Amino acid sequence: MISIITPVYNGERFIEACIKVVIEQNCPDVEHIIVDGGSTDRTVEIIKQYVENFSHIRWICEKDKGQSDAMNKGIAMAKGEILAILNVDDYYELNVLNRVSDIFKTLPEPSLLVGNCKIWDDNHNLMYINKPAKLKLTDLLLGFKVNPHPMNPSAYFYHTSLHQNIGLYKVDEHYLMDLDFLLKAVQSAKVNYVDETWGNYQQIEGTKTVNDIKSGQSGFRAEQLLKAYRQKLPLFQKCQITFKYQLYNTKLWQSCKYFLNNPDKLLPNVKLRLFQALNLASKT
Repeated sequence: MISIITPVYNGERFIEACIKVVIEQNCPDVEHIIVDGGSTDRTVEIIKQYVENFSHIRWICEKDKGQSDAMNKGIAMAKGEILAILNVDDYYELNVLNRVSDIFKTLPEPSLLVGNCKIWDDNHNLMYINKPAKLKLTDLLLGFKVNPHPMNPSAYFYHTSLHQNIGLYKVDEHYLMDLDFLLKAVQSAKVNYVDETWGNYQQIEGTKTVNDIKSGQSGFRAEQLLKAYRQKLPLFQKCQITFKYQLYNTKLWQSCKYFLNNPDKLLPNVKLRLFQALNLASKT
């Protein structure tokens, strides 16, 4: 069984669509656990309407200490061996749950299964597709600009038992709980990346995540978290990763990547020399 956990607080704008997304997956072996933090709008009313007609929906409504606490409550309720977090304003592509269920039949426990995710702006314009193909800890510690981590939990699934190895989501972490989870998960689980688009993440104006991105705090928080994990590495590996992080995150390196991906912008001989230099640097 797949246990889908949706934390929500005053989400009347999105909760019905979120519930329908799971229903329309037509997955026979799924439960949808909705953890409401004591909403004061119509969220609870809408949930109750669906609970009466769909037995796969389970829910609680009580005050919590934030999103991480709500997710942990959902994990405690989960009956499935496969777990996923579906935020109230995100959604799946069609038939993802059946596809994921089939893949997990072949995976050892615990496993983390990652797909691609479409990133949408508030006007539902597709910004880009997150394709996190490199998922070793040393890859992720180089930063999002070098090796993007999975942007949203709508595009990854994992064995519930993984939490026995790495613990639950950090209750006092209100912004980077997903990234912190992933950095722990890739060290403990068998990681599998599938080049298929499974999730959809909407960057809604006014949400804490978008506000954090606009303020510049999101990048700063991520950098500090990655730094803390790099500090835990063995000395040689820490020095190696720190050097690569500083190199690959310079504006010069980003410019070089742009020209390599757009060779028509460079003269042939300049392109060749640049490619040779970058190839040499990547081997050090």
